[in-house]
Amino acid sequence: MSLTKNPNVLKWVEEMTALTKPDKVVWIDGSKEQIDALKAEAISTGEMIELNQEKLPGCLYHRTLPNDVARVEDRTFICCKNKEDAGPTNNWMDPDEMKAMLTPMYDGAMKGRTMYVIPYSMGPIGSPLAKVGVEVTDSIYVVLNMNIMTRMGKQAFENLGDESNDFVRGLHSKADVDPEKRYIVQFPEDNAIWSINSAYGGNVLLGKKCFALRIASYQGKNEGWMAEHMLILGVKKPDGEVKYISAAFPSACGKTNLAMLIPPEGYKKDGYEVFTVGDDIAWMKPGPDGRLYAINPENGFFGVAPGTNAKSNYNALASTMKDTIFTNVAINNDDMTVWWEGLDKNPPENATEWKGAKVNGKEFTAVMGPDGKPQKLAHPNSRFTAPAKNCPCISPEFDNPAGVPISAIIFGGRRASTTPLVYQSFDWTHGTYVGSAVSSETTAAATGAVGVLRHDPMAMKPFIGYNVGDYWAHWLEMGEKLGDKAPKIFNVNWFKQDENGNFIWPGFGDNMRVLDWIIKRCEGTIDAEETPIGFVPKKGDINVEGIEDEVTPEIMDKLLAVDKDLWTAEIAEMRRYYKEDIADKGGKIPDELWAQLDALEARLNK
Repeated sequence: MSLTKNPNVLKWVEEMTALTKPDKVVWIDGSKEQIDALKAEAISTGEMIELNQEKLPGCLYHRTLPNDVARVEDRTFICCKNKEDAGPTNNWMDPDEMKAMLTPMYDGAMKGRTMYVIPYSMGPIGSPLAKVGVEVTDSIYVVLNMNIMTRMGKQAFENLGDESNDFVRGLHSKADVDPEKRYIVQFPEDNAIWSINSAYGGNVLLGKKCFALRIASYQGKNEGWMAEHMLILGVKKPDGEVKYISAAFPSACGKTNLAMLIPPEGYKKDGYEVFTVGDDIAWMKPGPDGRLYAINPENGFFGVAPGTNAKSNYNALASTMKDTIFTNVAINNDDMTVWWEGLDKNPPENATEWKGAKVNGKEFTAVMGPDGKPQKLAHPNSRFTAPAKNCPCISPEFDNPAGVPISAIIFGGRRASTTPLVYQSFDWTHGTYVGSAVSSETTAAATGAVGVLRHDPMAMKPFIGYNVGDYWAHWLEMGEKLGDKAPKIFNVNWFKQDENGNFIWPGFGDNMRVLDWIIKRCEGTIDAEETPIGFVPKKGDINVEGIEDEVTPEIMDKLLAVDKDLWTAEIAEMRRYYKEDIADKGGKIPDELWAQLDALEARLNK
């Protein structure tokens, strides 16, 4: 029983069925009855484990194979006809060669299994910014996750209609979950994604990074909009007006915390509120009034569990309390609830660790693993898939088909010394340069090497579906299109350190103080200090009421300092990065960005 008359969809599903040869084909209509039946089936086969339905109603547990626990960037490809269109930040193969290699792997891959046909909408049903995808898969785990992460089911076809061919074709088979034959492949020119030999979220929920960023960034370039790795939040002021901000951060820089920020007591008393529109991805398009409007194309959160707790991110934790799928965390066998490192200080004694072994959690975590660190009950990249509507601070505009108007775009990274707490770019072109220069110093967790600079332009490095130079040029085009209606662009750094390596900004909810300054700059109600790198807050303009003991005037001076020597070194590094990492490897850097670099150097030397 198909759910559409659209001949393009029907023909493609027929072709995929002929290729993968499933025993049966089930179209996912998104009904509660169908979802409940799939949950029951997954529990009966052991693919899912039912958790405590009193404490965690509707919640399920899943574990992946130990060889299949994260995105695999070395096996992720952009396959377009010309190699230079993929650019230096992507792995490339000729589309015909890739299909010739993968097609035999898919041949009969679903024998003895069911193929599920999942129609889904990225973005609210009926939104002019939304897009439709159809994913075929042999995994119930994928169906149940897509049900949380997207607007899944028959309703998605409302956006497509009976004739359109504008849908993203996603082919997934877990096949044998063989890491040597694992491929995550985007064909931007064919509107297609092929994923094989993985059963882990980021590689198999094809609406997520594959469609919402890699394919959508390519579509956005061609259709005049933007798909960005950005959170979207709304700040409601005491007068009731809401200002919307989008922000891009590399991993481990507090993105989810900012998306779900709880304002400090003083701000709460004054009547400030923060609303979450999205925690990860923003699709942004000029609206009828010329401003830039954003939707969150997703319908849920695919969050990293370790480190999430009531103090670090109350709203994220609250989002997981019902109808959530937990992947690769630990189970507390005494009451069938979940646990992970950083949830609290008490690992359950009677635990099942993420690979499935029953252990005494307290003893287990006291033993060193092969890496010389305490063993982990939950995998460091273990996840929760939670419905966005569970979030206590979800925006009332979450389902608004028109999206929300963006006043400011923020870039951020993790820098110990160079970058001030906050600065504003001079204009959109300068802001595009600032985005291209996003970088983070590694923490011990990432690589073992501390303080190594990793460039991650716009926090999009693994997700740009085409040449990074063309992507920057598209940013510049969007600025021209938006003109004086363009959002103002800022850069923040919550991670500045003193000479002993201690963070000197409290971060978390106190980041509201920086958002406050940013909003006032957007409204033109506050002045700023012009420096060679951009506009920096004037003395006393960041509100430190309630944290005066922590953030003294001397510390604020350090937070906002622009050190000429450090910035001279930064410019040298950016020249090296542009030339060696991008231009020499086939990235076409727009002249405007080289000019921004020259202008920055000239201002510093003035």
